[in-house]
Amino acid sequence: MVKLDKIYTKTGDKGKTRLSTGEPVDKWHPRVTSYGTVDEVNAALGVAALHTDGDMLAAIRRIQNDLFDLGADLATPDRGKELSWEPLRIVASQVERLEAEIDVMNADIAPLDSFILPGGSPLAAHLHVARTLCRRAERQIAELFGMEDEIVSPEALAYANRLSDWLFVAGRVANNNGVDDVKWVPGANR
Repeated sequence: MVKLDKIYTKTGDKGKTRLSTGEPVDKWHPRVTSYGTVDEVNAALGVAALHTDGDMLAAIRRIQNDLFDLGADLATPDRGKELSWEPLRIVASQVERLEAEIDVMNADIAPLDSFILPGGSPLAAHLHVARTLCRRAERQIAELFGMEDEIVSPEALAYANRLSDWLFVAGRVANNNGVDDVKWVPGANR
């Protein structure tokens, strides 16, 4: 388990931070940007959690925990060096759980006949904010994934991709299973 007894290190004062391996990097390194955006998704889900309970709250809390796993995965590059500890990685079962939950949630929702605007209920609005942040994290992870000198597990990228889908469907669930979705009307304000 993590033990943090000192919160500030002052290394950030010079634009640097350290990955979990101890490797120093710039604060704007694509790896730091990726797991920083994952943290933004987690914070947005913390706000969404204030607007729900029961199964949805339990699912959000599970996902928040997974997002720490994803951040740990991204903060621990595979450089081929032996580590004194087993790095935490996203695994296929975490992605598969999201897929199964999407299928269950989506079963009771009518198919889309239009794009929808982010909003509706407060929970749906917060889930859509989390979804857009997740899409940004996904783009950043994909960029890192495509870099020649960086290694990112396919499961980490898949998790971010699937989570944004989960958040979209959960937003529809939060809008009375899509009944209260706010539909886009093309050219409505011309």
